[in-house]
Amino acid sequence: MKTVIFACVHSAGRSQMAAGFFNAASDPYQARAISAGTAPGDRVHPEVVDVMREIGIDLSGARPALLTEELARDASLLVTMGCGDACPLVPGLQREDWSLEDPKAKPLNRVREIRDDVRRRVEALLRIHGWERAAT
Repeated sequence: MKTVIFACVHSAGRSQMAAGFFNAASDPYQARAISAGTAPGDRVHPEVVDVMREIGIDLSGARPALLTEELARDASLLVTMGCGDACPLVPGLQREDWSLEDPKAKPLNRVREIRDDVRRRVEALLRIHGWERAAT
């Protein structure tokens, strides 16, 4: 089982969307995703919950989590999204950086655009690694 960490500053927007898309589309026997942040917020941004609910992914129960070296040590891949130097470097851990705008307090149309960009990136990541859920 592979673990992918999607990390942003507050674990309340971009990384939550990415983990939601990943876990909805990945083969649960091969890989799972978690969201974490370097300075976790109190909750997932309401606008993020709203736009994800529009497409059938419920993040209302998701909670921001702290990105620690211990958490990263058990992962296979760390995908950073704007936490820059604050994201830990773990020797041997594959790391990608996705330059994505923070959706916090943005108009819903812009949050939807960010959501759709995150979805495309997650779908590509799943294809590249062969972690897609099998068709039923």
